[in-house]
Amino acid sequence: MTDGARSATPPGRTPREVATHCPYCALQCGMTLRADDAGVTVHPRQFPTNRGGLCQKGWTAAELLDHPERLTTPLVRDPATGALQPASWDTALDRVVAGIRAVQDDAGRDAVAVFGGGGLTNEKAYALGKFARIGLRTRHIDYNGRFCMSSAAAAGMRAFGIDRGLPFPLADLGRADTLLLVGANPAETMPPLVRWLTEQRHNGGKLIVIDPRVTATARQADLHLQPLPGTDLAVANALLHIALTEGWVDRAYVADRTTGFDAVRRNVAAWWPARAEQLSGVPVADLEATARALGTGGRVIILTARGAEQHAKGVDTVTAYVNLALAIGLPGRDGSGYGCLTGQGNGQGGREHGQKADQLPGYRRIDDPAAREHVAGVWGVPANELPGPGVPAYQLLDSLGTPGGPRAMLVFGSNPVVSAPRAARIEGRLRDLDLLVVADLLLSETAALADVVLPTAQWAEEDGTMTNLEGRVLRRRALRPPPPGVRTDLAIISDLAARLAEADSTGANPADANRTGANPAEADPASGRPAAVAAARFPADPAAVFAELRRASAGGAADYAGISWDRIDADDGVYWPCPTEDGPDTPRLFANRFATPDGRARFHPVDHRPAAEQVCATYPLHFTTGRVLAQYQSGTQTRRVPALRRAAPEAFVELHPDLAARLGIDDGDPVRVTSRRGEFRAPARLSTGIRPDTVFAPFHYAGAGRANSVTNDAVDPISGMPEFKICAVRVEKA
Repeated sequence: MTDGARSATPPGRTPREVATHCPYCALQCGMTLRADDAGVTVHPRQFPTNRGGLCQKGWTAAELLDHPERLTTPLVRDPATGALQPASWDTALDRVVAGIRAVQDDAGRDAVAVFGGGGLTNEKAYALGKFARIGLRTRHIDYNGRFCMSSAAAAGMRAFGIDRGLPFPLADLGRADTLLLVGANPAETMPPLVRWLTEQRHNGGKLIVIDPRVTATARQADLHLQPLPGTDLAVANALLHIALTEGWVDRAYVADRTTGFDAVRRNVAAWWPARAEQLSGVPVADLEATARALGTGGRVIILTARGAEQHAKGVDTVTAYVNLALAIGLPGRDGSGYGCLTGQGNGQGGREHGQKADQLPGYRRIDDPAAREHVAGVWGVPANELPGPGVPAYQLLDSLGTPGGPRAMLVFGSNPVVSAPRAARIEGRLRDLDLLVVADLLLSETAALADVVLPTAQWAEEDGTMTNLEGRVLRRRALRPPPPGVRTDLAIISDLAARLAEADSTGANPADANRTGANPAEADPASGRPAAVAAARFPADPAAVFAELRRASAGGAADYAGISWDRIDADDGVYWPCPTEDGPDTPRLFANRFATPDGRARFHPVDHRPAAEQVCATYPLHFTTGRVLAQYQSGTQTRRVPALRRAAPEAFVELHPDLAARLGIDDGDPVRVTSRRGEFRAPARLSTGIRPDTVFAPFHYAGAGRANSVTNDAVDPISGMPEFKICAVRVEKA
């Protein structure tokens, strides 16, 4: 770490050191934080996932702790001037509670919505889902993880009966004889993972990458397949067609451990390689070489990521690769399998414990009567008082401020003004709300629109747990308390719940007309202190929240009942499911059976269908989005770190030189990219690593360079995933 990557620490503070994890991606690299009079420094730690490695984002993470733009006091919008003004916590929270009560009084409890984030700790994700359902009594909660891994999650559930990104330890990648990456660019999204790819090739393994661009990862591959965006499903079906034709299907495995193969076999019979080549542009020879490497390798792993998943047919695309993995007998075999590379830091745990519209803690379905009874029992409310399923993230965001849609929203750990598809439309929806409340550590583009902004603690200022891409539950440890005036998300939720309960106890609860049964704050009427009861139900102590999470998840698919903080500390993390404290955890799934009623994995026939939007004379080019090494997600944090801003200061539009020549564009020229939904502007970057019919831009930037201004809001009918990865655009010199 350089001397410049320090966070200022007040003189005289006792030097401290704590072992924790990086605040960014789902690799959750181990690091040590040290505080002394000179500031906070980051040091890499020998942890199994990163083995002492960190990327530039991890190295500079401490620079945000005392950033000059950090929020340290609540902000409330002045009705007279329209400006956000500093306010006390009492003033800010009173404004929030009054706004919630007014909206629910007028339009019912579902008129208030909650939007969470895949970077929240397990404790905060759990508390937020609980708060939505028994504090606000609304069905409307979802989170930005819906934009990340939801298609792979749905595909995993219908094939395996369980959703865990990697059903095996990350170290297996280094032992694979053949490793296929589909729509994944870990060299830029999670660089320390590349150590495993290097080890795999050092051991004689073959790396194959499927990606429309020659990415930093694709440049390391032995074979790179470069399909037209949106045709990955056709490629997968062709690979299975070849495996069948050449006799590489493991028929004993299929017979013993799966069901439904005959329908898939009949379906892929029509996907001869020449047909897939015509559609995708991938040569038959490359398809055959890939199928051979998969079908004849000893240890074989297939991994998908956002490039395959962020489509209106993302669930079916991932299912096609799962079908391929099952047909050649990979899942559950030592050193082999199918997996998904989770993106956000707690993208796995964030969806397991209640942030998703259709789920309760432990990955339970909210419409399952037994699941409702179990969780309601832990929460101390009647099961019939729990709301039903809500709607997925984009549908929720697009309904804000519309007739019958939510009129108030609380946002924790997300920035949909930049990250949502058709972002200008969503920005307008947020502006239409009667009340927008944002809890964040910086004034994000979404927070700038809010009526109330609540300053929150950072990763190094609170304890909790995260679940990484392997399903390994990890400990995040606090180095220091939050600055004066800043509260943790758990403290904010606890205080809001107490204030709402106290308001209810006056008999003037706005939602009374819309709900049945007892007030959840009155579980102990003899106490005469409903606010205290509500605070007890929503503790601010993360250890107490995790203890409750364990009970709520017990018996569910994502069972954390046997995971304690002490056990995590002793074992470098604990893999779920782990039902008992004295029993084993589960680093490897599917060794003996799948998590289905009969223990067999399910094949599902799936077929290619075109992207939701086709190119035409007006919009003749395919547009796709992705990430760059130095930035993360919507850039709220990384765009404020000087070293990262220098490395990737602005958006760009990547074009093939042949396309640029036809359009009269030179490298560095300002260009305008326009779709049916909007436009953005950025400098051109010419590269032979992209197809001549496709243009690319990173999605981390706001303002004129906001790539999601043009992306398509068509969604997968199963997962609710928007089609970020392909839409039709035109490009012209600006």
